[in-house]
Amino acid sequence: MSELRAFPRLTIAGMSGSSGKTIVSLGLLALLRRAGIEVRAFKKGPDYIDTSWLTWASGHTARNLDTYLMGPECVFDSFTRHAVSDGINVIEGNRGLFDGFDAAGTHSTAALARCLSAPVILVVNASKVTRTAAAFVLGCQKLDPELAIRGVILNNISGERHSNVLRSAIESVCSIPVLGALPHAKTALLPERHLGLLPLQEHSSAEKFDQDLLELVAGRLDVDALLTIARSAPPLQTSVFANSPEPTAAQVNIGYLKDTAFTFYYPENLELLEKAGARLIPISALNAVALPDDLHVLYIGGGFPETHAQALSQNSSFLRSLRQAAQRGLPIYAECGGLILLAKDFTWNGCRYPMAGVFPMEVEFCESPQGHGYTELYVDGANPFLPLGLRLRGHEFHYSRIVRGQEGLATAGAVVRGMGCFSKRDFLVTNNVVATYTHLHALATPEWSEGILKAARNSASRVGLGEATSPAEVARAQ
Repeated sequence: MSELRAFPRLTIAGMSGSSGKTIVSLGLLALLRRAGIEVRAFKKGPDYIDTSWLTWASGHTARNLDTYLMGPECVFDSFTRHAVSDGINVIEGNRGLFDGFDAAGTHSTAALARCLSAPVILVVNASKVTRTAAAFVLGCQKLDPELAIRGVILNNISGERHSNVLRSAIESVCSIPVLGALPHAKTALLPERHLGLLPLQEHSSAEKFDQDLLELVAGRLDVDALLTIARSAPPLQTSVFANSPEPTAAQVNIGYLKDTAFTFYYPENLELLEKAGARLIPISALNAVALPDDLHVLYIGGGFPETHAQALSQNSSFLRSLRQAAQRGLPIYAECGGLILLAKDFTWNGCRYPMAGVFPMEVEFCESPQGHGYTELYVDGANPFLPLGLRLRGHEFHYSRIVRGQEGLATAGAVVRGMGCFSKRDFLVTNNVVATYTHLHALATPEWSEGILKAARNSASRVGLGEATSPAEVARAQ
């Protein structure tokens, strides 16, 4: 039943990307937990890496909230389902406060804060600036006077005098408090590389980072004032929105690649499959000798196969097992990094590495993004997972591209917005395998989890019969 409940909450926003939102969010979560306060964390936008760090800092699964992918109703439902009433909920924004889908800032962090009636704390990168920082903050206030910007946290200050000048300017001009000031760090606490922050799974020492983080933020954030602001947020009416697949009567086994090479999975994508009755089986492409024999579907998410290319290519028995499973008709759904694994060859830093060869194509890593941003696709071809005629929204962020072997490849999706695989096409198809550069969120696209489960049930019904159903046959069966 729907009810009115308090969900104390803050949106940690910035003036731009790399302003310090993640460090502030992680630091605040660490201080709150040390004070014995229950916390939950959320990330605006389709971000896997920041979300993994927020999960670590909060001690609970962090959730992505994106009004473009999911729609406001689904975002609101996800937040109220997973937020805590007797603690603090921290929502980390992305990019600048008003940066969104278009020049109007549609689907921005500000739009998310309005959707959730969440007070905004603005993180300002104060490097090499004083009074002008007040102009930045005042501009945000004037651009949307109804947005609840309730305080400022300064990042990268050079000393006490710098902090005092900034504080005086902002508080006198903008009439909101400065609630923290973090010093400039000589070395970055969180190293970055081509897709953003270094993933949690590859960080050398989470324990050392925890110590460094607390040393940075302790005594420098006004936690009491931030708590007061979070608790001043109005109560929210819990939602009765539901977007879950039908439970499956048959026992189906869905494998998914899970190791430091493949980490990009929205938690809901796995949770909805499990909630419907599927048995999820994590598999390491780095260490497993072969795929389990009892799989009915394999799901390969994104990640960093490029930085693990040598190790993946050296696990030849696993690659052979993957190729043979695809040839036998095992339904396989692969996103981005998974597409690379299914290619014939992958070139990284000038070296070519053999991959599984499920698709006869060669992929190379480039110096700049080959696709980055929201996508919209239209399913117009036979495939084992998604119904014909479906329009869906997703996200892509890849530095790789297909350079050879795409001629003659079957595709099932027209790209309305974004880049896709090539020539405004996406969803490569062979046998019962689909590979795509687009990441889908299961709450935004319920047809995805329904399609995975249906393919698993079809696969389970063929076990022991030696049958391999074509995509066209599967599409007709749906």
